[in-house]
Amino acid sequence: MISRQSFGNCSCVAICQTPGEHWCVMGATTKYHQKGTNGSRTDRVVVRNFESADYPDVERIFIDGLMEMVPDTAFRGLKHHPESLLLYAAMTIVCFIATKSFLLTCLVPLAVLCARYYYSRRVVLGYLERAKLTDMGDIEGHYMTTPDSCLWVAVLEGSVVGVVAARALRGEAGSVELHRMSVDRPCRHCGVGFALGRKVLQFAADRGYLSVVLGTTAYSPAAHRLYQTLGFRCVGVTKGYATPGVSRSVLEQLFYRVSHHHYRMDMIVHKTNTHSQH
Repeated sequence: MISRQSFGNCSCVAICQTPGEHWCVMGATTKYHQKGTNGSRTDRVVVRNFESADYPDVERIFIDGLMEMVPDTAFRGLKHHPESLLLYAAMTIVCFIATKSFLLTCLVPLAVLCARYYYSRRVVLGYLERAKLTDMGDIEGHYMTTPDSCLWVAVLEGSVVGVVAARALRGEAGSVELHRMSVDRPCRHCGVGFALGRKVLQFAADRGYLSVVLGTTAYSPAAHRLYQTLGFRCVGVTKGYATPGVSRSVLEQLFYRVSHHHYRMDMIVHKTNTHSQH
């Protein structure tokens, strides 16, 4: 398929499948890091299957992407939860009534932000540890040994700059889950995430899956724009989402509150849209 998409400072001229299970983003022009003679450079992003030698880079990219969720949840996410804002405002008012101190009252919002950061970091680190004990601790065993799962890396100028995985969704026959997507921060806005997402869609199409699903607690608008550009539609939002099977303290419930966005793409619709672009 030949198409033209724009992402930030990058213009992706063509996306094509090449021999050797590679997806390439051709003619991607961006302005980050090294510059060419005209102030830009042309990059080639190749998406290939994970190899054992990739593990250090995959682990680093995954951890860096996950740790970005801490300030994203603690600070950016606050405006998306008016119920939390009302609760924190009530706490501030109660503090003033109880203490009659402007100084202590002014410290309440600061204490709230610190608590939100602390508990966001605590939850994310706990999630990271569980990931290391399961699929991210044994990538080959979890993703590379069965036909219904796979993990890919995006390579740019010989360096691994992105990762994504796909796996058959348990309890929902005919669906595959886009999982573990993360892109190196310096290499964003040049089509890496788009190429990774397209690889998962191709994986689903080749195996006859009826739909591709994903879930995210990210509040970054760029992440949601990427999913929508790929063709996903948001089919629901779970307020106050908690990781299944993980107990939460009262303070954690008070200071860590996220919305889980559920995205879905029906492959029949995707194929129809793809053919219409030819």
